[in-house]
Amino acid sequence: MQIPLLDLKLQYQGIRDEVRQAMDEVCDAQYFILGPKVARLETELAAYCRVPGACGVSSGSDALIMALMAIGVGPGDEVITSSFTFFATAGAIHRLGARPVFVDIDPGTFNLAATQVEAAVTSRTRAIIPVHLFGQTADMDPILAVAAKHGLTVIEDACQAIGAEDRGRRAGSMGDFGCLSFFPSKNLGGFGDGGMILTRHADRTSCLQILRNHGMDPKYYHALVGGNFRLDALQAAVLSVKMKYLDAWTDGRQRNAEIYRTLFAASSAGRRVGLPQLAPHCTRHVYNQFCIRLPAEHRQGVWNALKQAGVGCEVYYPVPLHLQKCFSGLGYREGAFPASEQAACEVLALPIFPELTREQLEYVVQTIAGVLEKK
Repeated sequence: MQIPLLDLKLQYQGIRDEVRQAMDEVCDAQYFILGPKVARLETELAAYCRVPGACGVSSGSDALIMALMAIGVGPGDEVITSSFTFFATAGAIHRLGARPVFVDIDPGTFNLAATQVEAAVTSRTRAIIPVHLFGQTADMDPILAVAAKHGLTVIEDACQAIGAEDRGRRAGSMGDFGCLSFFPSKNLGGFGDGGMILTRHADRTSCLQILRNHGMDPKYYHALVGGNFRLDALQAAVLSVKMKYLDAWTDGRQRNAEIYRTLFAASSAGRRVGLPQLAPHCTRHVYNQFCIRLPAEHRQGVWNALKQAGVGCEVYYPVPLHLQKCFSGLGYREGAFPASEQAACEVLALPIFPELTREQLEYVVQTIAGVLEKK
């Protein structure tokens, strides 16, 4: 049985005609950069994420950079974030000349350990970037309290968590800015790169719109130095079509997560596999990934067996950010963040996309159990 980690062809088959029509409309109009398709998507996503303003940009990575640019982060500044996440979070900070200051994760949720954030605040701290990893929100209330106490900006990295909720509040709606990615593998993915910056301060949207277009307003006049961070109209058109199906796709991911839990509970592997934990504050997990934990000494063997059995799987992420070679100058050493380092040795992402069948999920669990029974 061949089961990819993600099968976007199946998704496309169900919406092909709508997507082609939307793309034809853009081609007929020959309006490819920004324009009405992008404005429509911004309105749709602002409503979906329950914020006053949204600004379409070129990628989730650029969304993070732009949010930091909007508050003037630069050399000498510090920004607090998680050590266990995709590189773009810390890369955005570094590219502006600021220093990423890492904090360990909560081992149950893989998200920023909210109780450890305040200890990382210094006189140079400008912002906190909590990451809503794998589709579950970080515990935002204590993070927001620290930010309010010290006058810091909160930029939510919600690139993996569109539609997730913390105490009923949508990911990206709680901080000063929220950043989304439309990379094709995301729950809401485009046909290439794309991103969105959400803000609960409507007056900041116009500043973001200027920054994404070289800081230009009006045409050829530049009060700010921005960049080419514009969202293509073709991407916006595709994403508006997909928006209509997002909640149904999320329901499918949640259903598959519960099937996995049932199957593992009934399996001989159940006692040896750590399943994703749902935090009390997280009232909606959207399962961008379904990451299990395996004993470090067994992960490679399970990974190899799944691949040999035709099951797609991946390690997110094998090296925590504080141990990446490019950040060696920050002075962090092995052992600095034990929960992040342990997660990097134990996690393995399994297929969770909504079109999976129960038979396929059973095959995944049976394959894992078969390997572990021999250990």
